[in-house]
Amino acid sequence: MEKHDKYSKRGDGVAKEVTDDYSGIDEVIAYIHKHIDEPLQLSRLADIALYSPFHFTRIFKEKIGLSPMYYVSALRLQKAKDLLLQTNLTIRDIGLEIGQQSLGTFTTRFTERVGVTPSEFRRSAQEAEAHFKSLRNLSDWGTMSSVLLSGNSTIEGEICSAVPFDGFILIGLFAKPIPEGFPLYGTLLPSLGRFRFTDVRPGTYYLMATSVAWEMQTKDFLLPHATLRTRAHAPITVQPYTPVRYQEVMLHPARQDDPPILVSLPLLMRNFLHLKNQSGQRK
Repeated sequence: MEKHDKYSKRGDGVAKEVTDDYSGIDEVIAYIHKHIDEPLQLSRLADIALYSPFHFTRIFKEKIGLSPMYYVSALRLQKAKDLLLQTNLTIRDIGLEIGQQSLGTFTTRFTERVGVTPSEFRRSAQEAEAHFKSLRNLSDWGTMSSVLLSGNSTIEGEICSAVPFDGFILIGLFAKPIPEGFPLYGTLLPSLGRFRFTDVRPGTYYLMATSVAWEMQTKDFLLPHATLRTRAHAPITVQPYTPVRYQEVMLHPARQDDPPILVSLPLLMRNFLHLKNQSGQRK
């Protein structure tokens, strides 16, 4: 099949501009999920989509926000989280399962993108349950945001849900269009409605959110495959002394093309409760 730089001829013989045709990308995403345990080369994924590797990478990133291979690595780290909680495999063997030959490299990448080490994540169930109970009993959530940097802009908006929801929301500004590592600015909300981040430094951010329903079991948010979520399809650019557009955010059920939620939700819960406790002590 001939591949073109600007246009790719699909099976119906009609040439479409790559930026207008995502059907091939949807097929590739389904293939990645089905074959995540196998070697996945860029050239093979591009062939499935009927694009040249260069333009496949471009249009994949345009739709998903991540490069194809970064998306693959994120799904494999998600699988590592599953294996840590649901099997007795050693951490070294889990690294091998997702294609990491070096234990040190696996541990470093997992820690950077989840926020805790593999060992800490494996031991986190009891602590996560305690944080969940503390949040359920919290009467005063306040309006604070966990600000890690200082600056001079405010990002605010409203978060809604496409389906009924009873629980709390974790929302943050991330450096990449995937909820991984630790948000540069993040907070927890007791319900749908308004949110605000203050003192946001100039830069480029991606707004991500997910939810934890009160009916969930601990493993449901340790491995948040089915939580409601949202992701910004366009970055938020903060410039000095320039107002930022009001953000309207919609939580929706998980879709196959959503990037996995790698950040440890209990870590965000713990941080929120810690800051809440510090705020209470200062009063």
